[in-house]
Amino acid sequence: MSGFAVPADVFARYQRMAGKDVLMVSGTDEHGTAIQVKADGEGLTARETADKYHRIIVEDLQGLGLSYDLYTRTTTLNHATVVQELFRSLYDNGYVVAQRQLGAISPSTGRTLADRYIEGTCPICGFEGARGDQCDNCGNQLDPIDLINPHSRINGEVPEFIETEHFFLDLPALAESLQAWLGTRTDWRPNVIRFSTEFAKDLKPRAVTRDLDWGVRIPIEGWQDADMKRIYVWFDAVTGYLSASVEWARRAGRPDAWKDWWTNADAESYYFMGKDNITFHTVIWPGMLIGANGEGSRGGTPSAFGVLDLPTEIVSSEFLTMSGSKFSSSRNKVIYVRDFLAEFGPDALRYYIAVAGPENQDTDFTWDEFVRRVNFELANEWGNLVNRSISMAHKNVGAIPEAGELTADDEALLDAARASFATVGALLERARFKQGIGEAMRLVSLANKYLSDQEPWKKKDDPVRRDTILHVALQAVADCNTLLTPFMPHAAQKVFEALGGSGVWAAQPRIVEVDEEGCPSYPVLMGDYAGESPLW
Repeated sequence: MSGFAVPADVFARYQRMAGKDVLMVSGTDEHGTAIQVKADGEGLTARETADKYHRIIVEDLQGLGLSYDLYTRTTTLNHATVVQELFRSLYDNGYVVAQRQLGAISPSTGRTLADRYIEGTCPICGFEGARGDQCDNCGNQLDPIDLINPHSRINGEVPEFIETEHFFLDLPALAESLQAWLGTRTDWRPNVIRFSTEFAKDLKPRAVTRDLDWGVRIPIEGWQDADMKRIYVWFDAVTGYLSASVEWARRAGRPDAWKDWWTNADAESYYFMGKDNITFHTVIWPGMLIGANGEGSRGGTPSAFGVLDLPTEIVSSEFLTMSGSKFSSSRNKVIYVRDFLAEFGPDALRYYIAVAGPENQDTDFTWDEFVRRVNFELANEWGNLVNRSISMAHKNVGAIPEAGELTADDEALLDAARASFATVGALLERARFKQGIGEAMRLVSLANKYLSDQEPWKKKDDPVRRDTILHVALQAVADCNTLLTPFMPHAAQKVFEALGGSGVWAAQPRIVEVDEEGCPSYPVLMGDYAGESPLW
């Protein structure tokens, strides 16, 4: 949640408030070994497992208030169609080629072990927790066979390596175009640039198919009916951004509307994730797009989708850890969102992620720090400001008081509030969420100090001055509420209503049951955000 979900929503909500057209899409990644392992453990089929957890995820994301235009899944016919078209285009352009390789097989199941489910010691830097696809410590691309003392993360067994034929994405044929493009990405976060440029220096062909029976079938003659051959989940998953956009357009009744976001030079695309997924989005996904566009060293023709835009920015967070170890559902090191929501509500978690999350460095989650942040910052600062300013206005006037002549202190607070919009907006524009909410909370502190200094409760004999103070304080509350809306939309709606507002201030997503060409229905997140009130 700290990498993709909450930061993406803060960014999207801000952009809408700033008057931008926004399309926010994503989906549950449901193919690959992880689902099969989970299914085996629960005595379910892979499909039953995907259905079960997709619904849980959708409910959790809805509870957090993530304002998706469409949150879907990768087990749809639409997704398979889009993935296969992209695969076919890369194949036709010469960027997907067949090769033989040594593949890692689980001795106990006979299935391919996904690269990420194999761990060992990195042969380059010696890091003991390197995965079969890359080392998170040094950032180098790896193959499972490269690891020293490889073993399965599932059950600890040593994999067998057998020769098998697969398709590979020919990254070396895309390297020159990729490196040229990466050279233009100068304003990305330093960790993203560092990981990406190092990774792109020594690109190797990367397998895009696997010996599995769960995933998107390979759309190449002689391969499409193979029972144990599927498109590799990483290829399938990143293509989900495009397929979700295509599905959104169809469900919106404008089938070609996705092109406004994918084939438009004026459109900007931002991808949100944790640092373990950086290179998939900064090198491999752009490489796939370059190849499908026919723009690599072998040339080619654009896919049926036309010339697709490459990412504008990759917004990556570091790891949120717990007792020094990364949160990981596959490692059973996790705090479940629904449990968190039931106990604390969505905005407490959203606030913590924004103000103390792993934006620029790994952050260790502790309950003491969470309680301190929520109680002493959120409740005592923001909650106290809202409560006492509105309570005093209600008690003394019954409405928002009229202002009399303003003093220098009044003007100073109002000027600070006005200036905050430019300051916080510039930070959110650059995805600097921690600094952005810090500036918003600084205004909250100024407003609290203003109230304490002006002491309107002592102005019973001077109602004009009392009312002026309360007017200024409530204006600051309203401004703070606007600044905090992208971070805490649920609380923002309540504050808006407490200030006398009516209607939708911060729109929320809704769960919608949909189907596809007679297939079983499934839940998605959608929302109508055009009727929101706030403007930046």
